[in-house]
Amino acid sequence: MLNKYARAFFTRVLTPFAALLLRLGVSPDAVTLIGTAGVMAGALVFFPMGEFFWGTIVITIFVFSDLVDGNMARQAGISSRWGAFLDSTLDRVADGAIFGGFALWYAGSGDDNVLCAVAIFCLASGQVVSYTKARGEAIGLPVAVNGLVERAERLVISLVAAGFAGLHKFGVPGIQVLLPIALWIVAVGSLVTLVQRVVTVRREAAEADAADSGGQ
Repeated sequence: MLNKYARAFFTRVLTPFAALLLRLGVSPDAVTLIGTAGVMAGALVFFPMGEFFWGTIVITIFVFSDLVDGNMARQAGISSRWGAFLDSTLDRVADGAIFGGFALWYAGSGDDNVLCAVAIFCLASGQVVSYTKARGEAIGLPVAVNGLVERAERLVISLVAAGFAGLHKFGVPGIQVLLPIALWIVAVGSLVTLVQRVVTVRREAAEADAADSGGQ
């Protein structure tokens, strides 16, 4: 749901900026690569040090590249299968870096093996949730379900919580508990979404197989 409405809103807001980049000769693929590099830097440099506020600020700035590159391609009329593939692939890389950064913190100075495992589960389940849809569509199924927690929800929940949790270094007491809560929410939500998609693919596959058998 967040992905549907937030993407439409920010696409409108970022359209002038996308047009400016095109006039400057910047390509959509370059924006995709730079955005992913920025997200990875914010997550893997700041998060393992416990600098969640500044890490979130850096990531938030660069994560909007995911909307800008597609906007640029549409304005320039150069949308391509390669661009869609590159964008989708690097989205998975960026997501992995974010939850990997959380896991590194809890494996190190954060000193919490349970939360480290939860962060790793968030990383893995997010990748599998995306894979189930892509694989289902690849075998000709519509995978007609959004799911409880998709990529937009995972990012918003985890990054907002991380940003606020980082305020404890500015003297806000007790607020760091928000990040563990958010990770548990994302973990459970991702598991529910995975089950929803698997069940949907199983039903659609059975219907498609029955239709094929009936037509023979």
